Amino acid sequence: MVAQQKGRGVNASAAKGNSETGGMRLAGQYMGFGGLLRGWRKAARVNQPRAARALGISERTYRKIEHGATPPRLTPGQCESLADALGLDTEQRHVLMLHNIGSNLIPPRGAAQPQLQRALRLLIDRQMPSPAYLCDQHWNILGFNSAMAEWWPWVMEPGANLIRWALTSAEARTQYQDWDLHAHAYVKMLKFAQAIRPDDTDLRELIEQIKKDPDARHVWNTERDMGETRDGHTFRMNVPALDWDTVEVVSHVLYPASMPEARFVVITWVEGGEEEWDALGDVRNAWAGASADAADVEAAQRHTQDRVAEDAATRWRREVAALAARGVVNTADEAALLAGDHAVPMPAVSRLMGPDAHLTLDTARRTVIWAVEEAAGLWSVTRVSPATVIARVPRDAITDECLSELHRLVRVALPTDEGAAMSRITQLLHDRATEQRVLREVQAMIASGPANPPVAEEQS
Repeated sequence: MVAQQKGRGVNASAAKGNSETGGMRLAGQYMGFGGLLRGWRKAARVNQPRAARALGISERTYRKIEHGATPPRLTPGQCESLADALGLDTEQRHVLMLHNIGSNLIPPRGAAQPQLQRALRLLIDRQMPSPAYLCDQHWNILGFNSAMAEWWPWVMEPGANLIRWALTSAEARTQYQDWDLHAHAYVKMLKFAQAIRPDDTDLRELIEQIKKDPDARHVWNTERDMGETRDGHTFRMNVPALDWDTVEVVSHVLYPASMPEARFVVITWVEGGEEEWDALGDVRNAWAGASADAADVEAAQRHTQDRVAEDAATRWRREVAALAARGVVNTADEAALLAGDHAVPMPAVSRLMGPDAHLTLDTARRTVIWAVEEAAGLWSVTRVSPATVIARVPRDAITDECLSELHRLVRVALPTDEGAAMSRITQLLHDRATEQRVLREVQAMIASGPANPPVAEEQS
């Protein structure tokens, strides 16, 4: 798939398209999908209008794509049409499909924010030509770009998992230089995750699968330290797509705010250093001696809870417009049905909101259906956040029945994760205690008598 020279490598099809400009370019410096299109089109002597018609898009849009804009994901039909129009060979067709189909994004379980998934996929794609991928907290691959698919095709396999591949596959042992060091690094990450989430059944199953491999089991039994991520690790790999050339790369690990338990990883290819020094000037494989302790585990648990809590808070801000949307039904019972199968009636809180109010908690969507009878047979309905209702409840009118309903509202308003919910409650209690202390101090100042205000000196 890829043409190479020592220390060089470009996509073979891109090299064909660039023959008129002086041949091959350094890998990592080609212009992504737009550059491929332009090279293929010129080699086929096809003009831009014809290529645009093959894709079923405007010439203006096509021109932007050739200049580097990220296109919408092309369908298989569009890929076939373009390949026929440009006369692409089998290898080039495969590259075209990789750029448009191989780079996918699998939503995590329970995800209901497609716009964020699209945005993350755009971010992954825009890391080209650097390989990039997104994985969940168990290192299952959720998304990847075409560079990742070309360098490490295993990411396209069903159920692809980074750590399972790294610790149990024969090709990982061949591709990682000093595989033992990398195996210990990944086992440290597993032990760190186990310390943070001791009751995680999926994590436990992954560990048991890995321990079935004799070499991986030996590393597990002999490694005593822990490590959180591989962020900043610089190491060498033998890449099949580069004719098994050895490259030196740096791993960058980030946490997307919209998916706080996922990891966004970019692999940057750097010029290699001397034998004892890596490309960033550090002692080679110095990361192998790094480890985490109990304080790091506690900090990671706290940061995870904070990320989940922050995600819950930003989710409410994103949904303000949607929550404000109003509807009309004929009866209060019809309004309650909008809360779905997990509806919780709120009669006591409803009475406090007014004689014509009817509130129902939708625990699945974590919102409240607030219906108000505006005329006979006409109920207006608004979906609001639990916090909106809580703020409207008079504190001096809370009965035992109302208190029970408030408990439900407050719990739904907090993050779903118990640890994150506890963290948020602690922060709220601290904030309220500070407010009360300041109020008591001001109250004491007022009770002690008016202070003599300072007299401003007259300006001459």
